[in-house]
Amino acid sequence: MATIKDIAKQAGVSIATVSRILNYDQTLSVTEKTRKRIFETAESLNYSKFKNHSRKKKTYGKIAIVLWVTEQEELNDLYYLSIRMGVENKLQAESYETVHLFPNENLTDVHDINGIIAIGKFSESEIKKLTSLSKSIVFLDFDTFSLGYDCVVTDFEQAVKQIVDYFFDKGIHSIGMLAGKESTYDQQLTLRDPRFDFFVKDVKTKLNQDPKYIFTGSFSPDSGYHLMTEAIEKLGNQLPQAFFVASDAMAIGAIRALHENKIQVPERVSLIGFNDISIAKYFYPPLSTVKVYTESMGELGVDLLMNKIKNPLEVPQRITLGTKLIIRKSSL
Repeated sequence: MATIKDIAKQAGVSIATVSRILNYDQTLSVTEKTRKRIFETAESLNYSKFKNHSRKKKTYGKIAIVLWVTEQEELNDLYYLSIRMGVENKLQAESYETVHLFPNENLTDVHDINGIIAIGKFSESEIKKLTSLSKSIVFLDFDTFSLGYDCVVTDFEQAVKQIVDYFFDKGIHSIGMLAGKESTYDQQLTLRDPRFDFFVKDVKTKLNQDPKYIFTGSFSPDSGYHLMTEAIEKLGNQLPQAFFVASDAMAIGAIRALHENKIQVPERVSLIGFNDISIAKYFYPPLSTVKVYTESMGELGVDLLMNKIKNPLEVPQRITLGTKLIIRKSSL
């Protein structure tokens, strides 16, 4: 496993700088370019399959990687960054050139592409614009199967069940959730997180508990911090014994709020995040989380796209990836 020292050496910065950036220290004055380099270095050190791949001189075409989050949002929640890097590593190994399209960039500037990998959620009008550029398209982390497009998604239902079962087996009988809400970039589609519904169902089944401990915000450290602060102020001594937090980024902010209020983790409140982004293991305490196989998601997305390019009339496919619950010190 890569260490903070390894990240610092490769990124060309001090160990202290890496540590503070990975912990989303808002008091650190550093350029966005440096933050981006450190986060990308942390992610890249997690990927080993194509690390020593020597790029062939000949390229076989150009693939557009379309993001639904801005570059800043990508750094606030590294989940989509990790998927993108998985896609890029695979495409590089397959000798394809890549072009990035963030949501504030003009689609008409893209020419002569062989296909598109779209990462995130998109409205019908956005999908229409994308398919006007190429009919060979695969969506990652967005279930477009019913719309007739290939996609790779995560099994959220089983992941949430594992979390609730874990807390229940430890004798924890009050579980809260910090949930996220999302909209497409054009604000035409508001998205309901399926993990919210699975959590409510599982908690009711296991604990016969009404969902009174659920707080909803955005998928960022700042939102996690404010939501946990709100929970502490509203619930006081009724603060639940544990929280499932819908992203690691939110969980990092939530732990900071608990620390500031002198609430011990995990002695008083246990936390489990979601995604297992590269920095989860470097936080204090190291964050328990659900590992989403973002590298595999990227690789399988590329495989689906290559097949779509070769066989454009083939029926759409949906690949659902399992997850793994990783227990670290935030929930022991």
